[in-house]
Amino acid sequence: MFFSRLLLLLTATTTAKYIVPGGRWRDTKGDLVNAHAGCVTVDRNGTFWLFGEYKIEGQTEGGGVSVYSSADLATWQPHGLALEPVAGHPYISPEMIIQRPKVVYSVEAKKYHMHWHADNSTYGLLLQGLATSDSIQGPYEFVSATAPLGNWSQDFGLFTDYKDGKSYALYSNGDKKEGRDVYLTAYDSSATNLKEVAHRFDKYDLEAPTIVQTDRSYYALMSHKTGYRPNNVVAFRADSLNGPWSQPWIVSPLNTRTYNSQSGYTLRIKGSKKTTYLYIGDQWDSNSLWESRYIWLPMTIDDRKKDLSVDWYDVYDLDVKTGEFTPIEGKTYYASDAEVAGSAFKQEANFASNGVIATGIYGNDSTITFSGIEGTGKEQWISFYYQDADDMGFGDQPGGTPDRFGGTWQLRRISSVVVNGNKQEVQTLFQRDTHKGIILSTPLLLKLDKGKQNTITVGGLYNGFDVKGADLDRIVVYPPEK
Repeated sequence: MFFSRLLLLLTATTTAKYIVPGGRWRDTKGDLVNAHAGCVTVDRNGTFWLFGEYKIEGQTEGGGVSVYSSADLATWQPHGLALEPVAGHPYISPEMIIQRPKVVYSVEAKKYHMHWHADNSTYGLLLQGLATSDSIQGPYEFVSATAPLGNWSQDFGLFTDYKDGKSYALYSNGDKKEGRDVYLTAYDSSATNLKEVAHRFDKYDLEAPTIVQTDRSYYALMSHKTGYRPNNVVAFRADSLNGPWSQPWIVSPLNTRTYNSQSGYTLRIKGSKKTTYLYIGDQWDSNSLWESRYIWLPMTIDDRKKDLSVDWYDVYDLDVKTGEFTPIEGKTYYASDAEVAGSAFKQEANFASNGVIATGIYGNDSTITFSGIEGTGKEQWISFYYQDADDMGFGDQPGGTPDRFGGTWQLRRISSVVVNGNKQEVQTLFQRDTHKGIILSTPLLLKLDKGKQNTITVGGLYNGFDVKGADLDRIVVYPPEK
């Protein structure tokens, strides 16, 4: 009864709630959704449950596993910690690593099983943890931390075949030269213990594995090993989990680094009209891991061509009952038509809209202002399309740049955003690294006055030193959620 009432309540209050990749997602209490590198599990009542790593400022590991529920994959109700750290515990104390949790229901045990990558702070254990609960919400009770079939285990994934109900673990077996494989290993009938290896992806040196299943194929997605720096996620395809598996291919436009995200999980939504497959990725921010964002995007799968791609949408509406998703249309305002001030200027760019991009947005006084923006008087998502080519580097940056041997990564720039000249309500815009000539977008939720008189001014920041904002191509203003 509890789950049925919850589902009805959420459905009644969340019609046309948009999914906004890279946005600041807030739960029903107004707090940032804090469930990183996790999974979405659907219970028998059709409610979605999000599990993920709980991270707070000053403690990016060992925070436990948080849990949220939703009826629409966009409105999330928090339920605290499903797995809580225990002081002094050899495997789930705050000093230990509790990463990439996955939850599956065991029909045989009549319990929910949580598996994760269990480790110490130096990644010296490389184990898989298990905790169980009678209810999906938890709390989960620790059972064990073991080496899978005597092997190492690092990044962890879990897949359940919808045709036969069997579950499988996916895990990379460490960074040492003896490892660098990814294992696909079957669980026993209770989804408790690993039984046998179904396939081993040899020496590709990949991590963050997940599998999505169609009626005809299996697709495995994995990222390269670059820590918290994003890279080009790849996919493999097979007719059977035992293989043979295809050669890997890059799933998103080259050098977008999978829209600055890392793979972690996939979700199949079979509706009354369509089946939609969601890529559930993480947009890590190594400068502040606790506020890393989520990149959830529909995938295009063509079994005839044996192809899968992860496609970008700024804002979309997903109907989990019908399985249909609808990209939301917005109104575009171009940097070529905007006003620049200070040292900001417009520069020729053959890859940009109208052949022009705004650059030199440096410090408080070098700005670009978009005018004549139509608003509704309500909060609206606005996407800022930008180029952050810090792979090209700053001239005064010690140690070079990522495109140079021994270089370092900036990973992001930060801009200030002011609506209608109100500097008392400045918002910050994080713009992750892109690449030379690669334009990506990042969203902010802003309140515009009703009418066409609104202005949006984008500048750098000044915190004792100038902070440079990214180059701007355009902004797109989306209608408010219904």
